[in-house]
Amino acid sequence: MSMSTRVPMIAMLVLGVLAAPQAGRLALADQVAREQDIVNLRLGQRIKVDDGTCPAGQIKEVSGTKMTASGVVRARKCIPRLGPKTK
Repeated sequence: MSMSTRVPMIAMLVLGVLAAPQAGRLALADQVAREQDIVNLRLGQRIKVDDGTCPAGQIKEVSGTKMTASGVVRARKCIPRLGPKTK
């Protein structure tokens, strides 16, 4: 390989390594411990809330359902928990 083809490959590798932890952080942001921790709920967004209000094996899902003059209206429902409970 020539030097001109190695530089872009190395740059892409470095960017990938730097971006990987950020992707994991975004995935974890879809679950919170308290509903009060949800600050800016967007229309159509779904966030799981593990506050213990749903029966065993389920978790609360808060979603932005409708846009009003005062902001996004929240809908709450219990859905089946997929996978083991995380800390």
